[in-house]
This record gives sequence, structure tokens and C-alpha cells, in this order.
Amino acid sequence: MPIMPGTYELGPETGSLRIETKRRGAAAKAGHDLVIEVRSWSGTLVVGEDEGESTLVLSADSGSMEVVAGTGGIMALTDEDKAEIKKTLEEETLKPGTVEFRSTQVTPAEDGPRLEVRGELELNGTTHSLSFDLEVGPDKSLTGAATVKQTDWGIEPYSGLFGTLKVKDEVEVIGEANPG
Repeated sequence: MPIMPGTYELGPETGSLRIETKRRGAAAKAGHDLVIEVRSWSGTLVVGEDEGESTLVLSADSGSMEVVAGTGGIMALTDEDKAEIKKTLEEETLKPGTVEFRSTQVTPAEDGPRLEVRGELELNGTTHSLSFDLEVGPDKSLTGAATVKQTDWGIEPYSGLFGTLKVKDEVEVIGEANPG
């Protein structure tokens, strides 16, 4: 096992959880690829002595999302832009609430220091399967990334400028933690 058996508490004190969006459409140059930080989240990784005893549970408050960076675009992203994006997120894309992931299987990978995680993500009142890998660093830090297709969870990706600027349906959710 690449990480010692035990219970590891995860959250903003030990790491970060962020969402990265990309843009598309005829007016994509006008928009920004965004990095959105989830400020309120928690998780528990239990690594068992035997295979099949490990679990991962994550919970996040979607109302705690904050735009921390934007790249591209015709003009730099301002604090006012960030506040407007947050308002649009909450009113049109994903209303504030709890997002939860519960693993159904966590197993050590055969080809390196990582865990293969499979489970169910409940988002926007809909639950679907989601799988991703957790890379384990030499210092026992954890890094995982999952691609979430918004429409699978009933979320209509943002569209502006009369539909010529759109957020791609697939967003990347990235978690990093050093639980010690």
C-alpha cells in the first residue's frame, strides 16, 4: 500500500479543492478559462489493512466557490468580474448546497504509488458514478483529478454573448492534500 493504514482528515487546512473550466465557441477569445476554489469542504480517507477496507468520503459546499484566477480573454479578470461570475454560478449554474462523493471501491494501483477510487458523486440532486486516481507523493501528499461532465448532472454549462461564448461541458475537479 502506498500510504500507511489509518484515517486521514482532509479539508482546507490540509489542502485545496478547485474546479478548472475551459471556454469554447465563436467568442471564446472574449472569455476566460477559470480556476474556482472551493473554500468549504471536508473529507475522510480511511486506508484499511486489507484490500476492500479503504474508503473515501468528500463533502463540499458549492456556495463557498470563489473565482481565484482567469486566463485568456480580451481584458484581465477584475474583482468585479469575479463577483459577477460567482453570482451567475449560484443563480444559474449550481445553486449553493452540498456536493458529496462516496467511494464504493478504493484499491492500490499495481503500477505505482496511487489509489484507484470509484464511487458515486451527488451533485445538483443527481447521483452518477465517478472514478479517479489519487497519486501519493513521497511525503504522503495526495493529488487527484476527475473530469465532471456538467450535463450528466443536469447542469447547463454557462453560455453568454448570445451563445457565442460557452463553458465547455467537461470541467476538471482537482484536489490536493497533505494530511500528514
